[in-house]
Amino acid sequence: MKEYFKLQYIMTMRMLSDGSHPIIGYFLAILYLSVFIGLSFFLFYKTAFAPYLYILVSLYFTAKLSEIKRNDFLKICFGNKRYRMVRMLENLTVALPFVIFLVCKQQFYPVIILIVLNIIMALSNFKTTHSFTIPTPFYKKPFEFTVGFRNTFFLFPIAYGLTVIAVTVGNFNLGIFSLLLIFLTVLSYYVKYENEYFVWSYSLSPAKFLMEKISIAFSFSFYLCIPIVILLSVIFFEYIGILLFSTLLGYLYLVTIILAKYTAYPDEMNFAQAILLVICIFFPPMLIAVIPYFANKSVSKLKVYLK
Repeated sequence: MKEYFKLQYIMTMRMLSDGSHPIIGYFLAILYLSVFIGLSFFLFYKTAFAPYLYILVSLYFTAKLSEIKRNDFLKICFGNKRYRMVRMLENLTVALPFVIFLVCKQQFYPVIILIVLNIIMALSNFKTTHSFTIPTPFYKKPFEFTVGFRNTFFLFPIAYGLTVIAVTVGNFNLGIFSLLLIFLTVLSYYVKYENEYFVWSYSLSPAKFLMEKISIAFSFSFYLCIPIVILLSVIFFEYIGILLFSTLLGYLYLVTIILAKYTAYPDEMNFAQAILLVICIFFPPMLIAVIPYFANKSVSKLKVYLK
């Protein structure tokens, strides 16, 4: 078990340094930690929902450790008993920065919720022998929305339910949070990378391919967001400007994540690009520079597959 975590540490430092000297990895680790702390303070300053957003972000990262094939491999390596210990340590290690910051902010109930959820995710086996297909309205335009919607369909009733509660209690901020939940869910669809064949099959120029991807994302996310936007605009008409701005910002983030996805294709984004994305989330004016930068990088990478 010790050797496994030592290997994970070495791999993480190599990923941080992008193959350069290890000292660069240590420097970047300190830099990322500083950015994390700064953005955390900014988030808690900006919204009262920060502890719950913190939980969602933390669970997003730990959920990436719950991939079925990866955990099947760990069971083979460690056996069931040690496997559970490894998974709990992995999840709690990833959640540790969030837990420490929440404790510093004296948010003790979110800390308990976060720890319990991480332990449950580590101990639970979500693999099932039953298979069924959830129908989606996105079958004509695979890949992201078809797969993503089937994996996250349960989040949409939650978002729509929060909207109804927001209208009932007269809480516009809760309604904006439900809209944010929709956009965050859609953004997660563009984290997974498709096989090169699915890119090549478009038979378009890189610029037209990216425009096609953005157009599809805009259309389908519009269908998912429009019930919330209409309801909030009718009930909270005095806040229509804030609502439209929030929706526009959500679409700008959608453009950014799509472009960022292909900046290193077929490899995953490096940490520097991921940090740029996070900074854009908390400082939207950065989008003015980041979107053209990601667009140029994406076109360059896609020229190998598209002409």
